[in-house]
Amino acid sequence: MEATYTTRAGDAWDLIAHRVYGDVKYTGWLMAHNFPLLDVFVFDAGTVLNTPPLPAEQTASSLPAWRTR
Repeated sequence: MEATYTTRAGDAWDLIAHRVYGDVKYTGWLMAHNFPLLDVFVFDAGTVLNTPPLPAEQTASSLPAWRTR
């Protein structure tokens, strides 16, 4: 996976998350790693976003006991 994504005209956070990570549920992750751009809702072409790898999925065995209930 590339570490950046260059926007196309009309891209929005959720669309970018879907393109990069395969699911809109990672929109918050994408936004958290591009904090200076949070005031942009719809992007112009050419904005470069950071697209860090997703954290490892947590399984029930790796969670504390209070999170497994």
